[in-house]
Amino acid sequence: MTLELRQVGIGIGETNLISSFTLSIAAGELVTLMGPSGCGKSSLLGFIAGDLPSPLRGTGSIELNGIDLGAVPPERRKIGRLFQDDLLFPHLTVGENLLFGVPRGDRASRHATMLMALKQADLAGLENRDPRTLSGGQRARVSLMRALLAKPDCMLLDEPFNKLDSDLRDTMRDYVFSHLKARKIPSLLVTHDVGDAPVGGSIYLIDRFGGMKRA
Repeated sequence: MTLELRQVGIGIGETNLISSFTLSIAAGELVTLMGPSGCGKSSLLGFIAGDLPSPLRGTGSIELNGIDLGAVPPERRKIGRLFQDDLLFPHLTVGENLLFGVPRGDRASRHATMLMALKQADLAGLENRDPRTLSGGQRARVSLMRALLAKPDCMLLDEPFNKLDSDLRDTMRDYVFSHLKARKIPSLLVTHDVGDAPVGGSIYLIDRFGGMKRA
């Protein structure tokens, strides 16, 4: 699995927020993109995922596993996303939230998949819990497992650790990165905090003029 961005840029009106750049992310690789708030980082993720709102505009081509995503609707791009907020459904149990990410199949198989995901997240036995009763770290793990259960070919991370305290932040970083690497999922993380980037990983910086350079 490989994510290829070719001459991709983000703008609004006549203003370029991110100038055209080219980037390749290999299977299991996580690339970090850094820049100040408002520089277009989250908009770039929206363009890749296919839901960039107007009046923002994206240019260039996006390929995932050799397939041009230009004409592919968001729900068929097989791209997972993690945000600052876990976005769990409050009217569903923990287990039902996870089942939302499990592909269609027979009921018993889907239920077994959900239980295995809980076990992998060290949350076994919590399938009937209201997600609002979980700790921040537990909710973050449920959110990650739900995204992974959909079997994405790529993962986009929009400052997912920003609201966690320092100790939990380090734990969740290691947890998320290890799962993405083990599944060989190419991933792009946007953040304003260099501490969120995986050690030894590639980091790219967006300057105030929209230029991109490797750190």
